[in-house]
Amino acid sequence: MKDIIMQPVSLPGAAPLKSSGASSLAGPGFSEILSRSIAEVNGQNQEADLLVKGLAAGEHANIHETMIAMEKSGISFRLMTRVQQKVIDAYREIMRMQL
Repeated sequence: MKDIIMQPVSLPGAAPLKSSGASSLAGPGFSEILSRSIAEVNGQNQEADLLVKGLAAGEHANIHETMIAMEKSGISFRLMTRVQQKVIDAYREIMRMQL
């Protein structure tokens, strides 16, 4: 059988992974990555909201930009809720482990 080589995957907004051992833990922590991701999703939601209000008020007529911003916001929010559920599931699984 061939050896499987696993490549690290980086998250958007996260610092690149370093493989120089456990001594280089100076990167951003989980909570920092999580809070940045939540802030980004919130920013996309606010941007979409502003575009919808501007379209409704007649300030601009670019419905395509508005719809794209709304879809981006919706997709980001759904992804965030799925990640939240995975984290909760992982926490529950860890809590079920026996010492």
